[in-house]
Amino acid sequence: MSTPILIQIYEVQTPSEAEKLIALGVHHIGSVVVSEKSWKIPEIRDTVKRIHGAGGRSSLIPLFSDLDAISLMLDYYRPDVVHFCEVLPWQNEHGETWEKLVLLQENLKKRFPEIEIMRSIPIRQPGTSDGFPTLDLARMFEPVSDYFLTDTLITKRSGSLSDHQPVKGFVGITGKICDWDVAAELVEQCRIPVILAGGISPDNVFDGIVHVQPAGVDSCTGTNAVDVQGRSVRFKKDFTKVQRLIDGVHRAEKFLGL
Repeated sequence: MSTPILIQIYEVQTPSEAEKLIALGVHHIGSVVVSEKSWKIPEIRDTVKRIHGAGGRSSLIPLFSDLDAISLMLDYYRPDVVHFCEVLPWQNEHGETWEKLVLLQENLKKRFPEIEIMRSIPIRQPGTSDGFPTLDLARMFEPVSDYFLTDTLITKRSGSLSDHQPVKGFVGITGKICDWDVAAELVEQCRIPVILAGGISPDNVFDGIVHVQPAGVDSCTGTNAVDVQGRSVRFKKDFTKVQRLIDGVHRAEKFLGL
């Protein structure tokens, strides 16, 4: 029997929202810890507990990469998955190279063997991927990762890659799709599950799954609520959009015979 496509939704910071999403059929619920100094947030810990109680799995992104700080955070929250999404090419604004981040994941696996590791692999937008080291990055991180997640890297002709992202130093929440041809190549060449992210919405999830054939899909911006001016609202989901996204996933599963 084929494995169903994993559905992951970010950024969920409250227990009530998490519970509603799991009731709709979401498998992984992702939350974000934005500060190394103020990482202890009781509501997010309650969210993780509610996810577990409702039969889902929790994924947690720390927007910092100090081993000891992350270890304290994981002891406090006890998520199923810890997710890293730094801008990877060459180094980020903290001077952290690929090798240092690989070592971080290796050490965390030793300290917390029960917690899985998800690593975002940056992929440029369609038409701009030539020469970008996506597969080199994947080969380096695969031995210390349990999942890869594609995400869209915003690039411009000048300036630091880190500076061009919505959250400086990290990939994600762009609302723009990545190059699906590159994502499909990543799926084909990797031995670990690859989750397709980057601008995934109810309107494109079917096409994305059929094109890339990933192990799962992830949506954040594409399932967020919007304000009166039509702008995405962080940390607030639109449950109608989520349901439409789930329907699109199931339609793709049926199309692919999964």
